[in-house]
Amino acid sequence: MALQNPRLVAFDLDDTLAPSKSPIDPRMAALLVRLLDVAEVCVISGGQFAQFTMQVVDNLADVDESALARLHLMPTCGTQYYRHSAGEWQQVYAENLTDDQKWRALAAVEAIARELGYWESETWGPILEDRGSQITFSALGQAAPVAAKTQWDTDGAKKTALRESVQALLPDLEVRSGGSTSVDITRRGIDKAYGMNRLAELTGIPLDEMLFVGDRLDENGNDYPVKALGVDCVAVENWNDTAAFLDELIPTLAIVRP
Repeated sequence: MALQNPRLVAFDLDDTLAPSKSPIDPRMAALLVRLLDVAEVCVISGGQFAQFTMQVVDNLADVDESALARLHLMPTCGTQYYRHSAGEWQQVYAENLTDDQKWRALAAVEAIARELGYWESETWGPILEDRGSQITFSALGQAAPVAAKTQWDTDGAKKTALRESVQALLPDLEVRSGGSTSVDITRRGIDKAYGMNRLAELTGIPLDEMLFVGDRLDENGNDYPVKALGVDCVAVENWNDTAAFLDELIPTLAIVRP
């Protein structure tokens, strides 16, 4: 059973709040605005800050400064953290990779992807991306359509094989499965659990008063570190599941914190 009265609700982004790399639906936008009235809200996912802005922030209608101050954005799996203050988004921290770590990560993931036959010829946008605190491999490119991404690795076997082989080459870094076609590389020990711990530290809200909603809570998923940390979690398969959950949760929070 999910935590009944969380002070903070955290969400994965792709396939939890919206289809992969797509703006949130107006229904979800309205639910998030309502949720911000009664709780702190965090979005923690593998995308970079610009993606959070395009997918979430730019689609929140009629949201005021006080509500935005309760919105916590943690791009690149929590390796970065942004808060809204004085009318703009300000970076609180960034656990950036060194130039050497970036070079080795880029070289390793490309070499293994080619070796395994996962370096695709038909792609949409960049396959490799330097996000400062994270290197991301997207097999079909960052802008690939959802339908194509869904079909690329239906059982997750490709990402698992890629992740394990790249991890063997980069023992000092962390290699994780990301979205439907992606693998993310960060500093060792820097994952969504790290992000949630930093969030608790910086907000003063303890982990046992937080609730996390995500679609990849399986042991190979990039949401799993949050579950392993002991944060109460709700598993969903898509944004419609999340919307249905929020339809039930928000009225109970409104009663507790009118």
